[in-house]
Amino acid sequence: MRERELRHIKINATLSLVYFVAIIIAVVATTDTTQAQGDGKTTEVAASLKYELPKMTDANASEKVIEHVGYTVSFNTKHNIPNWVAYDLTSDEVAGVTPRAKHFEPDPQIINCPTTDDYKNSGYDRGHMAPAGDMKWSEQAMKESFYLSNICPQNHNLNGGDWKALEEHLRTMATQYEKVYIACGPIVSAKPKTIGISNQIAVPDAFFKAILRKNGESWSAIGFMMPNVAGHKPLNKYAMSIDEIEIITEMDFFVALPDSIEEKIESVYNLKDWDL
Repeated sequence: MRERELRHIKINATLSLVYFVAIIIAVVATTDTTQAQGDGKTTEVAASLKYELPKMTDANASEKVIEHVGYTVSFNTKHNIPNWVAYDLTSDEVAGVTPRAKHFEPDPQIINCPTTDDYKNSGYDRGHMAPAGDMKWSEQAMKESFYLSNICPQNHNLNGGDWKALEEHLRTMATQYEKVYIACGPIVSAKPKTIGISNQIAVPDAFFKAILRKNGESWSAIGFMMPNVAGHKPLNKYAMSIDEIEIITEMDFFVALPDSIEEKIESVYNLKDWDL
């Protein structure tokens, strides 16, 4: 082999090694971890993980996952409503001033997405899962919160009552703890009632929220379930553990947490942790 060819091979090998090392350094530099602290404490948790994203445990569930600016949605193309919608909410985002959008729109990433006509004269509100009030930090996030992939048929009294009250309470929690992680969505029976003209949209029997927050080095979680009917109760009457929500929804929440933390905080809930 000629000397020039041999030298060329050595140079390329050296550059490849340098490139590989640079990638490893970049990955390590973007990961923020803390030492293990035991029960309910942070342990080797990467700052970039999306703690709010749940996982469907029903292998046969219809699911199309779409990431928008302000939230991620798992859309059920069979029921034409989301399985879940998830996002984190920070204190800075709560302080946003973007005006509320005026028009609902089909999600451009979903073929045959429901339209506003499907909700007309149905007797149900177009109920937000990720609320517009949580998207005031961005014009695009606000616009996308009105995509019909983020909407479910919701009882009018619930939409403007206890569901709204829970949304407002979680904004207070986000301001107090700087960030909360939220997953929410409908609970649908095996043979749901439907509405719609061009599309058959399942009417949920109830709605859930699974909430996670960190306080110092400790984590806390709580679940809520609200029947899709008129009525009013204190928010603490809707509260339950994440384990209970998981059984009802057939979902696994906060899977990005270390198992030791996840198992502890999902088995119980403390109303005082959430000012309830």
